[in-house]
Amino acid sequence: MSTLSQTVMLAGQSVARLFGPPAHSRRFDARRRLARHWLWTVMLGGISIIALMALVDAPEIRLMPPRGTASLWPFRIMTDFGKSAYVLAALGLGTLLVFVSSAFLRDTARTRMIDLSRRLAFLFLAVLIPVEAGEVLKGIIGRGRPFVGGAADAFHYSHFTWNEAYASFPSGHAITAFALAFALASLAPKWRIAIWAYALIIAMTRLVLLAHHPSDVLAGALVGILGAMAVRYWFAARHLIFTIAPDGAIREARGGSADG
Repeated sequence: MSTLSQTVMLAGQSVARLFGPPAHSRRFDARRRLARHWLWTVMLGGISIIALMALVDAPEIRLMPPRGTASLWPFRIMTDFGKSAYVLAALGLGTLLVFVSSAFLRDTARTRMIDLSRRLAFLFLAVLIPVEAGEVLKGIIGRGRPFVGGAADAFHYSHFTWNEAYASFPSGHAITAFALAFALASLAPKWRIAIWAYALIIAMTRLVLLAHHPSDVLAGALVGILGAMAVRYWFAARHLIFTIAPDGAIREARGGSADG
């Protein structure tokens, strides 16, 4: 069998496992652990979001410099590193290029490249799923961005309008940045400080640029993290990249794929 044929076959097997039924014997333990984390995060996050809306949102945006301030150009550059279209395009293209290049390699090198493509695919899906969920929430909730309507009103809504001016909650950039940060930290925990710093910087730019209220950013962070957690569980339950410990904790599998 040619190297190309073997590569295509391995890709087909990975796709079949990804979209097939879960097979990990400890998946129920992981699901219960995930449900607990989701419940506590939603409860505490919800309380924090309400508090921010009531006490912080309006005063905070009054402190920010006006839109269009020339000195804000560094923040406009930095914020694009959290734009979902750019992040997803980079991850999707990277996954494709790494996979295609593996067809021209042999043995260990090909195996490593295929394993890398799986990781990139995980990052892609860990961002894509919460981003799409966030887009639905934005349209349904219809919260006005800072100063839409002319006043610093934290409770200005127009539900189901699907208009960019009323797409403040949750922050899409925060969803992207925190989903990517959670997924990357799952694969490279040694770099977690730098990874989470990236997410926090993106969140800060959204506030400085008056694109969102603080509660929008917190909500985006929660949606991103919860979505990435769910995608990680999906992979672990199918013996892909991650494995499940006896206590239900999900950890990266040695060799990149938990085949046991």
